[in-house]
Amino acid sequence: MIQLPAHGRIECTACFDDRAVQFDKTRRTQGHWRITANPLAWGNPEAEVVVLGFSKGPTQAGALEATHHDLIAFKGGRVAVGKILHHVGLLPLPDRADNHVINRRVSALIADRTGRFHFGSLVKCTVEQHYQEKGWIGTGAGMLDKFVASDLGKDVVSRCTQKYLSQLPAKTRLVVMFGTGTKLNYVEECFRLIQSTRPGKWSRVRDVAYTDGKVMFVHVEHFKSQGALIPQWLGEHVGHPRAELGRQAQEAVKLALS
Repeated sequence: MIQLPAHGRIECTACFDDRAVQFDKTRRTQGHWRITANPLAWGNPEAEVVVLGFSKGPTQAGALEATHHDLIAFKGGRVAVGKILHHVGLLPLPDRADNHVINRRVSALIADRTGRFHFGSLVKCTVEQHYQEKGWIGTGAGMLDKFVASDLGKDVVSRCTQKYLSQLPAKTRLVVMFGTGTKLNYVEECFRLIQSTRPGKWSRVRDVAYTDGKVMFVHVEHFKSQGALIPQWLGEHVGHPRAELGRQAQEAVKLALS
């Protein structure tokens, strides 16, 4: 039976030539990029809905040994995660729910090993880029686009996609992916990679969604987007073109689960 990674640490050496790795210690560096071997997963391994970030950022990966597993995923961004999932119809919330309520609801979903959701990241290891003046940084504008365009990124994302998305549980109908990239570059790159690892009859459903007729992949705003980007995507700024991407995501999610 095909399953997603179980709630907890993932034993994976795919990007390290299958040699032994030490969790959160073993690294692979190429050019200005490096990955750290610390793959994790949360939720139900037979979930209907898979929710994927890009990789663990510095807030999540900064203190793995000292942080309870259920508190790591989307740490520092769970309110935004909740608002985005609510916008596409995946998280019912009471009217005028405050941030405490939203955070509590998302935390409960992440900790639930038998529920509707599975949580993780497209790249299971932590990704960092080196800047001469700053050192190793795990976040930044355009990071998704830059990494998937780099030699290391192409190799790592291809391996992760092959291992964790080429075969999904029979119950899985929807994969929600945080991030669209500059001019939807991240969407296009993920579509190309996922098509190459999941043979089937693929089609674009919307600018931010694609399907093989079995599973729908939908890209939503990144939960750590800065400034007005999330409110614009949520449609809080009337008439803003980014709201169209949010509307398309709503339609694709509804289609996947109808």
